[in-house]
Amino acid sequence: MIETLRIRNLAIAEDVRVDLAPGLNVITGETGAGKSLLVAALKLVLGERADKTLVRSGEKQCDVEAEFCVGERSDIHGLLDETGLPPCEDGRLVVRRVVSSTGAGRVFINDAAATLQALARIGDLLVDLHGPHEHQSLLNASFQLSLLDAFGRTEAERGAYGGLYREMRDAERERDELLRDDAGHILQQIDMLSFQCREIDDASLTPGDDEELDAELTRAANATRIIELAGAARNALTEDDASAFQALAAAQRALGELVAIYGAEAEAWLAEARALAVQTQSLSDAAAAAADRTESDPARLQALENRMAAVHRLKKKYGARVADVLAYRANAGERLAALASRGERLAGMERRLAELRGKREEAGRVLSRVRRRAGDKLAKAVTKELTDLGFPHGAFRVGLESVEPRGDGVDAVDFGFAPNAGEPMRPLKAIASSGEISRVMLAIKTVLAGQDRIPVLVFDEVDANVGGEMGAAIGRKLGRVAENRQVLCITHLPQVAVRGDTHFVAAKSVRDGRTFAVIERVAEGARADEVARMLAGRDAGDLAKKHAREMLKRP
Repeated sequence: MIETLRIRNLAIAEDVRVDLAPGLNVITGETGAGKSLLVAALKLVLGERADKTLVRSGEKQCDVEAEFCVGERSDIHGLLDETGLPPCEDGRLVVRRVVSSTGAGRVFINDAAATLQALARIGDLLVDLHGPHEHQSLLNASFQLSLLDAFGRTEAERGAYGGLYREMRDAERERDELLRDDAGHILQQIDMLSFQCREIDDASLTPGDDEELDAELTRAANATRIIELAGAARNALTEDDASAFQALAAAQRALGELVAIYGAEAEAWLAEARALAVQTQSLSDAAAAAADRTESDPARLQALENRMAAVHRLKKKYGARVADVLAYRANAGERLAALASRGERLAGMERRLAELRGKREEAGRVLSRVRRRAGDKLAKAVTKELTDLGFPHGAFRVGLESVEPRGDGVDAVDFGFAPNAGEPMRPLKAIASSGEISRVMLAIKTVLAGQDRIPVLVFDEVDANVGGEMGAAIGRKLGRVAENRQVLCITHLPQVAVRGDTHFVAAKSVRDGRTFAVIERVAEGARADEVARMLAGRDAGDLAKKHAREMLKRP
């Protein structure tokens, strides 16, 4: 429920605080006194779009804050967690909306900045607001369907159907994309990809071809020089008379004699010289082997140059490195396989669509059966409520007919109403009287009040265009609804006002040339004066006040 509503600089409300109570809260006052400000403020904290003209003249911004008691409502707490907003403390949710005179706005939920979308989602769970023009929504077929689903609690069946509907729509879109590709275009793609795959395959590439081919080409291009340098190195190491090996042999002889004279330390020197001689011989052999492996072959060189040119062409077309070319080949092969199997894929998708269609049709039939049962019950319940609202012989009907599959099912709903005995049932949209439509809406809201979980109902002049005994009937009906919900009702009818558990009066005054609105709670002892004003105007006499006191006894 709403515990407190604080309004600052909204139109003519400079600083207004309203502490609401459980049950039926009625708000009365003369026309233009500011009752509608309460609804405008509520709409702001429920996430409706703001208009900068709401800001009080001369002020930079308006500010509306509402404190809700949500208790242990798991849906509210879950939504706060989902949107990353702070949890409620002691089961209380605080919403604040700021609108500047430039049109900019800010939203705060539990003192944390929030989006307008998050606020609207939370507001949908907290308050159901019905204004003087909103009864026209009852003429809308989609709104009627949502009312029927709310009454019939079709969430599970509608969810199952909706999931299958979306899945089938996605599958149809995927199939249509395949069908949009004409056969000629497909064949062109197959030809191109086949050529690319063959071109890369013919090169017999391996991931290391870049470095290996470059090194082999360098050796082949310099074969003569490699042989020359290897021979020169071998001569210097072992073959010449003055080679390093001969010099090491002489050193070994000298060190051998030195061992006998110098001692054990010279033995290490001799061992080191012998090792150097072995290494020198090994190095000479390696140079000789390199020379033996190298052959100056112009034909081989030309073949390597041709292969290098081929690799460069592939890299220029398909990737900067051989690894990139091979990756392109793998991807092209997958695309080629997918195109080649297009017919098989289409056939598989058609089979899947047929399966989904069967499941969707069955889910649609299940949803329709649930709706038809709920429609019969809703029609009886609303007809009963309408009896109490001045239609003792009236009848309400929920008509359903099958339509092509839509996201909300395969049913079109049409609410019908016969206000008097002997009159034919007509669609609600054929009823011209807004008073009749308002009472139908109230009857439906009364029935739905026991079905949904929205804790607060707001009725803004639901009693418009009715009076007398009908006003009393509406008052009694609102009182019944308020037994299970907090109800806020703005009314001009004394028959409704006397049913309130808590009574507020909106008024305005002028100070220093400025108009100020106030909304004050009426003390129980003063309610008769306000009801008398509603009955007879500002100059209500003793008779009107006596009548008001009798009405407040509320039998």
